[in-house]
Amino acid sequence: MAGEIQKRPEACLATSVEPPRVQTGYPEPFASRMRLRVKRRLGDVFGLRGFGVNLTRIAPGGMSALRHVHTRQEEFIYILEGTPTLVTDAGDTLLAPGWCAGFLPDGAAHHLVNRSEADVVYLEIGDRAPGDGASYPDDDLQAICEPDGRYSFRHKDGRPY
Repeated sequence: MAGEIQKRPEACLATSVEPPRVQTGYPEPFASRMRLRVKRRLGDVFGLRGFGVNLTRIAPGGMSALRHVHTRQEEFIYILEGTPTLVTDAGDTLLAPGWCAGFLPDGAAHHLVNRSEADVVYLEIGDRAPGDGASYPDDDLQAICEPDGRYSFRHKDGRPY
């Protein structure tokens, strides 16, 4: 019913949160590169508006995202299971459970890659900075945050996908 307040849980089992049907907003040919990643949007379950929290699982051979850097958003990751490789402008760093990393806007481009034979599970936390965007140094892609909070994607020359 219109105007009805949606009841949100006070707590839940993180693994019980259903992943969204569409796992990425990337256009092809990039979206299919995310097929080995599953995100559970924990922050959305509780209606969090200032920051997002995702429980993410990456199967062997998968990656967290395309290597990217945000213009306004701060990001933080905490490894729960597995041994992902953090790929940044400075090179590769092997992570393990208990390791964490943080990324400032306009800092180093980054992503996680699972080069191991076991799943990687981690928490990712990011603010929901209005007017954010992202650049992807390895791909012909740029992202612009729209007023509704969703990202639109363009080629680096500005043409839409």
